[in-house]
Amino acid sequence: MRRSADKKRDSQTFKALLGVRELVLGGTVPPGERLSEAVLAERLGISRTPLRAALARLEQEGLLEQIPSGGYAARSFTMADVFDAIELRGVLEGTAARLAAERGVPPARMKAIKQLVAELDRTFRGRPEDMLFDQYVELNAEFHAMLATLPGSEMMRREVERAAHLPFASPSAFLEKQEDVLAFRLSLVHAQRQHREIVSAIEMREGGRAEALAREHARLARQNMEFVLDEDRSLIPRVPGLALVSA
Repeated sequence: MRRSADKKRDSQTFKALLGVRELVLGGTVPPGERLSEAVLAERLGISRTPLRAALARLEQEGLLEQIPSGGYAARSFTMADVFDAIELRGVLEGTAARLAAERGVPPARMKAIKQLVAELDRTFRGRPEDMLFDQYVELNAEFHAMLATLPGSEMMRREVERAAHLPFASPSAFLEKQEDVLAFRLSLVHAQRQHREIVSAIEMREGGRAEALAREHARLARQNMEFVLDEDRSLIPRVPGLALVSA
């Protein structure tokens, strides 16, 4: 009975986590505005206990901040914050790739990530316009999650996951809802080449090369961000979280 209750509570907390994160990143809650527990609980259809746990988790992730009067508010970010978050993910994924190469990856796990890269390859078609974009985004998230497991360290996996939850640092932060942006589709050709090279470097036990490739790969998110800001600002409302960024 207790296990069932714990499972239900965890499920409700996860629902609250996703719901509040979407509201904040989507700009529904302006930066600095206090989050009303009563309003959120009613809107998301959950009780306050799992909601409070979710709010505390989002404060740890850096998306919310505690306010002196009590409770939480959505944070605002600078462009430097965004670029630092991307860089931090790159540093941690680079370290994971280097450790995996230096320690060696069990054959079954190496086979699994190579199969995943092959699945990513199959999302591409003759023309960028025809690629299976949604499938790529899903598999890309799987690739980065699997990469974090290759060193065989739960601590490393957990910290890479934590970094990926930083605002704007997710591997798919600038891909979701951008399926009709040709420039982003074209950038994925290069990203997929990097996926293959990262896995190859790990398999060849080339730690320094694996680390450099993984860090460079993370910087593609920065390039996508710069494209939105410098080339096509009409995309700003479609990038989760940009409503929180001050000029």
